[in-house]
Amino acid sequence: MSRLKNKRQIITLTNPRSPISESYRALRTNIEFSSIDEKLQVLMVSSAGPGEGKSTTITNLAVTFAQSEKKVVLIDADLRKPTAHHTFSISNRYGLSSIISQQCSLEEGIQVTDIPNLDVITSGAIPPNPAEMMGSKRMTATIEQLRQMYDIVLIDTPPLLAVTDAQIVSTKSDGVILVVDQGKVKRDIASKAVKNLESVNARILGVVLNNVKRKANEEAYYYYYGVQEK
Repeated sequence: MSRLKNKRQIITLTNPRSPISESYRALRTNIEFSSIDEKLQVLMVSSAGPGEGKSTTITNLAVTFAQSEKKVVLIDADLRKPTAHHTFSISNRYGLSSIISQQCSLEEGIQVTDIPNLDVITSGAIPPNPAEMMGSKRMTATIEQLRQMYDIVLIDTPPLLAVTDAQIVSTKSDGVILVVDQGKVKRDIASKAVKNLESVNARILGVVLNNVKRKANEEAYYYYYGVQEK
């Protein structure tokens, strides 16, 4: 029962015709058109703090990419508070930490989901040194291997202002999407998260503004806006 209780609802699966699902498809389209000359293949999603909806966003984004016939892998790189194994009701015995520490091969760490075109690499066991794992050569090599295997590689990371893991992963990604809870995060906090990304020359693709109060006739409460070219 606890497993079901913790399972995250994937609205792009349960209600694909809803305005919210349409907003995720709009997000996917904006990402696809945000770079003309460069291929955006490895994308990181993070937030300034916890509880802003980054894992929900990256999960639904992964589903929408998979629904567009792209071969997608979602990596749960939040090695401190992982959630992907709950979301997809799959084992977390082996995952990213197992791959990096060579307890299993990359192929053994990839799990096929019930969603066509979507595979998941869960976090694996929580290690004592997540930041060192994210910065390791093996992490870089794992991402490069996945580039050869998938059209889209999506990486879920811990919040930017909590630990340095996300900053490290951003340097290995083609672009970063920042999720901001409008009703929860103050402007200066969000600005600090952006500065942290800029300090490592991360490419910020845009911001998903979450929990926006909408008018009755509006079709979405998720918005994606702005493309910051660096």
